[in-house]
Formats: sequence, structure tokens, C-alpha cells
Amino acid sequence: MTAPIAKHPERSPLQAIRRRFLRVAPKPVCHSGRARIDCRTKNLVKRLRKGDVAVICHADLDSVAARALADRAPAFVVNAATSITGRYPNAGPAILLSAGIPVLDAVGEEVLSTLKEGDLLSLDGDCLLRDGEVVARGHLLTTEGVRLAMEAARTNLAGELGRFAENTLQRLAQEASSLLEPLSLPAISTRLAGRHVLVVVRGEGYREDLHQIMPYIEEVRPVLLAVDGGADALLQCRLKPDIILGDMDSVSDKALFSGAELIVHAYPDGKAPGLARLQALGLQAQVFPVPGTSEDAAMLLAYEKGAEVIVAVGTHFSMVEFLDKGRAGMASTFLVRLKVGSILVDAKGVSRLYRPGVRLRHAGLLGLAALVPMAIIAAISPSLSTMLQLVRLKLLLWRLWHW
Repeated sequence: MTAPIAKHPERSPLQAIRRRFLRVAPKPVCHSGRARIDCRTKNLVKRLRKGDVAVICHADLDSVAARALADRAPAFVVNAATSITGRYPNAGPAILLSAGIPVLDAVGEEVLSTLKEGDLLSLDGDCLLRDGEVVARGHLLTTEGVRLAMEAARTNLAGELGRFAENTLQRLAQEASSLLEPLSLPAISTRLAGRHVLVVVRGEGYREDLHQIMPYIEEVRPVLLAVDGGADALLQCRLKPDIILGDMDSVSDKALFSGAELIVHAYPDGKAPGLARLQALGLQAQVFPVPGTSEDAAMLLAYEKGAEVIVAVGTHFSMVEFLDKGRAGMASTFLVRLKVGSILVDAKGVSRLYRPGVRLRHAGLLGLAALVPMAIIAAISPSLSTMLQLVRLKLLLWRLWHW
């Protein structure tokens, strides 16, 4: 006699859902998108959207540019130049890879003329495809490859430091007279004399440092002096800049129309290329002719206008940061910091110094503080007081029952 066939127990809806999804293979990550092309990375990020393909030509990709790209979450990045030349250890490629963004490196500058804005691009290993056809070949960066390239680049630091120091010394004598003598200051309505001035530069770690000193900003209310893109950093923190100073090439239109006073950093001869953009937007601006970087100009402005304290966030001072900016020396910055050093407080890197956490003692005190108003409410509310008495009696009876 044949044994009856056992029936499978009814599966729950949850089990059915699990079986359904277990049968479906995970979809592979699709590295494709529309091309956005620009030789200047800081201009490209303004129109780069999530899922686009960033086509750049940026040798020794720096950390600030890489973070700006990563914030836009492109499908992948195509670099016509070499992302790590080995001249110095630049951190940009590692930042992109850690954000899960593939980088096709060193495809050649001809790709900039071959591709058109909006082309549909995809990535297949070391090959760049347009509509399924190979248009360029490069080298797909890997985490291990970048690590080895960075180690090799660190061995060149000694020689690079020597050249950097030599260039700095050569320019010190040239720039000393123009920086240390009285300057032709722009006329501004914002009062700086006797006040704290916060100079915000969109440099490495600026976002974390800005959040870290937010209690200082809320309490002291310093003058907010933004250098170019530093204005957008302030707006992201819901802070309105009082003054925007710079070349006006990496600041958004939104920031320029925020109501801040605008000062264009000009060359010592008075030429101010950034002024044309403001005039095209119908905005008024002052011109500040002074050698050096825009952040140097911002510190000098605050100092010469009588600021009591200058607090700097995101500024550049290390050799690697200057090499990232494409500068072979730092004469102007060295001289400016010598001049303003007595009132300068550099907040760069403060977020890495201390990260406050919630301590158990503080949490306990907070809990006790919360009990005080609850006890007061219970004392003055008849219905709540009665309910608490009933809960107390039930607990007492339960203890007696289990005695």
C-alpha cells in the first residue's frame, strides 16, 4: 500500500516574499550616464548631477576637488590627465574610490574633443564606451593601486619640499614690500574694527571644522568673511556671509545675491578678471588689489580694518595644500601670517582634535532633569495623581501575592 503523500504546510506570506526575492539575482551596478565635460573641475561640479559622468582633465587630483565631485555622486569619473603623477601624495583619487565612484584614469586629452556634452557613456573595464562603441582607453584605478602610487609619491616629498622652499624664498623679497606696506583698502560698510572676523575658505575639512565651531559663531556673532566658495559653505550651514572676497570664479550666483558685500581680489596692477562676472549679473563690488591668494587678501583686509581676532577655517598652509592649488611656493601666505599672527586663531583641523560624545553621567543628569517636571505635573494633576496611586497599589498587591 502506497503511503500517503505528505502535504507541505502552508507558507506564510513572509516566507513567500522571501522565496520570491531569493530567486531574483541582484542587479549589477550600472556605470553609465550622460557626459559632463570641463577642464576646470570646480566649474564642472556646478552642473554635475547624480548619475552623470564627470569628464575632467585634472592632473594630481586634489582632495577638495574630489570631495566636490563625490558630493555630486556621479556614475563614474573620466580623467584625461593622470590622477597621481607621483610628484606628491595627492589624496583626491582615494577619496573618490572610498565613496564608491570608479575612476578611469589617463585616457588622453583627445577625449575632450571627441566627446560631446550629453553623450551617453558607459564603463567596461579599462574602456570608455559611447553608445556601445569604444571611444577611449585608460586605466581603471583600484584601491591597492592608488595606495602603492601614494607610497611612491611620498618618497618624492623631500625633493619637492626643497624646490617649494626655494621658490618661496625667491618670491619673499619680491612680495614683501607690497604686502607689508600700507595697502589701498576698499571702502566697506561692514564694521570690522574691534570685532571677531571669521574667514571661511572651502579648503580641506572646512565643513567639519565649521560645524565644530558653531557654538562660537552663535555666541560671539563674528563678521562672516567668505573667500569665494566659502560663501556657499556658510549658506549650507544656514549662515549668511557678511562679506564675500575672491576671484568670484567658484562661488554660486545664489551666494552672490545673498546680500553680502562683494570685494573682487585684483592683481597688484589693478586688473580684476572676476569683476566681469559681477557686472554681467548687475552686482556692485569693490576691488582690492593685493598679491597672493584670496585668503591672504581676506586676512589682510580684516587685519588692516582693525579686527580684534581673526578666526580662519579651511585655509591652506601646508606644502601639499599649496601643491594641490597648483602653487609652487607660499611667500605671500608666509608673510601675511607673520603680519597677522598676533590676532590669528587657525581653526583648521579642530574637528580632528576633539569629537565630543554623550557621556553616561550627562545622560543620567538629563534623565533626572526630565523627571522633575513630570513629578510636578503628577503632583498638581488630580487624574494623573490618582492613576499613579493605582499603579502603586497594584505593585504593592503583586509583591504581597508573591511573598
